[in-house]
Amino acid sequence: MDLTQGTIEEKNKRAKKMMLWFGIASLIMGFAGWTSAYIVSSKREDWVSDLELPQAFFISTLVIALSSLTYILAKRSVSRNSQKQATLFLLVTLALGATFIILQFKGFSQMLANGYYFTGPTSNIKMSYVFLIAAVHIVHLVAGIISLLVVLVQQMRGKYVKGNMLGLELGATFWHFLDFLWVYLILFMYFVK
Repeated sequence: MDLTQGTIEEKNKRAKKMMLWFGIASLIMGFAGWTSAYIVSSKREDWVSDLELPQAFFISTLVIALSSLTYILAKRSVSRNSQKQATLFLLVTLALGATFIILQFKGFSQMLANGYYFTGPTSNIKMSYVFLIAAVHIVHLVAGIISLLVVLVQQMRGKYVKGNMLGLELGATFWHFLDFLWVYLILFMYFVK
């Protein structure tokens, strides 16, 4: 397909989707760098391999997976012209996103209660990476929540209808990426000792 062909609207849609994918690719490279550094650092003599991740991180994983499902249901509801249902699913997605962040901070509290710190004399390199990777993911999830709020406002204004859901689709793509990214990160940190 020739990307230079089509109406201005089609070109605009393609450009917005391409920009989103460029952004996602750059995030993948950033997290690939941190997880690579994690692997390299795991060979250090002071690496502590028997540390357990906080339980709140695993619960938050279920919450964020559920949020992807509610975003999918919101999109399907718009396609079926069930606007109130779509708005409800977006609100549930927002609540699940906020719950994820709360659980992440609870996980940080659990690590601190166990004597693991990001820096300082009682810190260790492994937990510093866990704090860093989880915190950077939270920052990106906050961006996802801002995106979701924009989508929610547009949905409440009646902007999205079947065949005209670009903002909803872009928001959903970014949200699903963040969800899959967290699942990868939690599995990575669990299995790479």
